[in-house]
Amino acid sequence: MIRLDTRAADFALGFEALLQQARETTAQVDDAVAAIIADVRGRGDAALLDYTARFDGHAPDNAAALRVTEAEMDAAIASVPPALAEALDVAARRIERFHVAQLPRDLELDDPEGLTLGMRWTPLDAVGLYVPGGKAAYPSSVLMNAIPARAAGVGRIAMCVPAPKGELNPLVLAAARRAGVAEIWRIGGAQAVAAMAWGTAKIDPVDRIVGPGNAYVAAAKRQVFGRVGIDSIAGPSEVVVLADASNDPAHVAMDLLAQAEHDEAAQSILITDDARFADAVVAAVKAALADLPRAAIAGESWKKHGAVILVRDWEEAAALTNDLAPEHLQIMVADPKALFGKIRHAGAAFLGRWCPEALGDYVAGPNHVLPTGRTARFASGLSVFDFLKRTTWVAAEEAGLRAIGPAAVALAGAEGLDAHGRSIALRLGRNHG
Repeated sequence: MIRLDTRAADFALGFEALLQQARETTAQVDDAVAAIIADVRGRGDAALLDYTARFDGHAPDNAAALRVTEAEMDAAIASVPPALAEALDVAARRIERFHVAQLPRDLELDDPEGLTLGMRWTPLDAVGLYVPGGKAAYPSSVLMNAIPARAAGVGRIAMCVPAPKGELNPLVLAAARRAGVAEIWRIGGAQAVAAMAWGTAKIDPVDRIVGPGNAYVAAAKRQVFGRVGIDSIAGPSEVVVLADASNDPAHVAMDLLAQAEHDEAAQSILITDDARFADAVVAAVKAALADLPRAAIAGESWKKHGAVILVRDWEEAAALTNDLAPEHLQIMVADPKALFGKIRHAGAAFLGRWCPEALGDYVAGPNHVLPTGRTARFASGLSVFDFLKRTTWVAAEEAGLRAIGPAAVALAGAEGLDAHGRSIALRLGRNHG
C-alpha cells in the first residue's frame, strides 16, 4: 500500500507513479482472442460448441441447445428465495425509474432564414448483453445493462452468459426475466462476443455489445468495435474516498475493501487531511481483512494498488481527484455537495457518510457500469443514450435555400467540390463559380 503526502518533496514523483500503474491485462490475450473471433466467423455454431465444451465443461447436442428455454427460466426463477426476488424487484424498479427519466426529447427549430432544423432520437434495433456466469454470477449487471436498453426502446436484447458444466445462476435468470430479456445463450468468453458481433446460423448479430467480462471479453469487445458498437472496455474496479476525521475509520476501511474484493487488480485510494485518521483507517483495513471471506483477493489489491494520500486541504484533494478521474468517488466531508462541485472527472459520485458506493452497485438507481482507468476524463457511465441514435434533419423551402445557398456555393468552390456547388446553384438559377 502506497503512502503519499502532498507536503513531501517527492510527492509529484510518487503521485505520477500511482497514475501510471498498469492494471489492464487485455494486451496479453489479444492474439488468442483474435484467433477465437476468426474461428467463430469461419465455423459459426460449430466453433461455439467446441469452445463451450473446452472452456465450460458442457457439451450440448447441437447449437439450438445453447439457448436457455422458457421452461428452464421458469424452473430457475421458482427456486429463488422470495426475499431475494423482492430485493431484485426493488433494484429493478429504482434502476428503471432513473433511466426512463433520462429519455431525451426530439428537437425541432425554425431558424430566421426560414429553414427547419431537427434532431430525432431512435433506439437501436438489437443489443447484445454479456454477463459473467457460473455460480459467482452478477444479477445486478443484468439489470444495469438490460433495463436502460429496454427503457430506450431496443427491440431485441440477446444475452450471453457462460454456464460452467451447464449450470446457470437462478438469480441471473430471474434478473433477465425482470428486465424483459427473453433470448439467453449459454455461451461465454471471446466466442460469445464474436457470435453477437458477426452472427451465426442460430444467433442473429446485434448492433451494440454491452456488459462486463474478463480480459478475454474486454479484448474481444475492443476487436469487434467498428463492426458493432460497444459500451466501453472495462478495466479493474476503483474507488477514491475523500474522508475527514469525523468519519468512523471502520466504515471507511470497509468502503475501500468493497472495491478491493472485486479483483487483485482493483484499486482503492483514501484521500484525507488528517494523518491520525489515515493511520486509523489503515489499521481498520488490516483488522477487517482478518475475517473477510475474500480477504486473499482484497488483501492483494490493497497491498499492490491501494493508496493513502494526505493533503493540506480539500481544494488540493479535489485537484488530485480530477487527475485520478476515478470510476467511483465517495465524498465524506462536512459539505459533500460543495466539494463535489469542484470535481470534474468521476464516473459516479456518492455524497455523504450514509451513501457508500456499494449502494450504487445495487439499488440506488444510477448505472454501475462506469468508466475505469482514468477514462472518466472523457467517458461517462452507461445510460439510455448508449442505446439511442441521433439523426439530424433539415427542411428547406425556396426562400430558405436562396437565403443561405450562396454561402454554401462559395464554400464548395473554395474546397474544389464543383458538383456540390452546382447542386445548389442550379436550384438558384445561377451559374456556379
